[in-house]
Amino acid sequence: MLHLDTGNTGFMILCTSLVMLMTPGLAFFYGGLVGRKNVLAIMMQSFASMGWTTVIWYLYGYSLCFSGDWHGVIGNLNLAFLRGVNLTTPSPNDTIPAFVFIAYQMMFAIITPALISGAFTNRVTFKAYMLFLTGWLTFVYFPFVHMVWGGEHRRYRRTCIRDLRGQASYG
Repeated sequence: MLHLDTGNTGFMILCTSLVMLMTPGLAFFYGGLVGRKNVLAIMMQSFASMGWTTVIWYLYGYSLCFSGDWHGVIGNLNLAFLRGVNLTTPSPNDTIPAFVFIAYQMMFAIITPALISGAFTNRVTFKAYMLFLTGWLTFVYFPFVHMVWGGEHRRYRRTCIRDLRGQASYG
């Protein structure tokens, strides 16, 4: 049985919306850094990241991050298309709905490749960016999220948290 907390749920929805607003903010930030002829291209890359990553997250991203386990590296496709997820599905934290958790995690999947796009402004076409976005999410972002937050093997998580605390990590 879920023990939903309205305060936790409201706070997570607020945090989700604030992270979502970071992507258009990033688009305007990068738009101010590039030349006049490239403003639209860099802004479209950031906004395309919002749309395409949402589709990938729904299709298989959430499932690869937070369902099952294959050698501690990646999840499985048991939750592809969010199959079996409804309003009574528990999230890892029992005080918020699963859909709020899914949306919150998706916002970070959206903003991360958008941050990377600033490194190759004016150097790639839109088609190449979309291919990069798909490949990077699938082969880099989703496995790392699974290893740190979603996997059954917690050694990666312990190592990551030790690193975040500034302590020495020993694998």
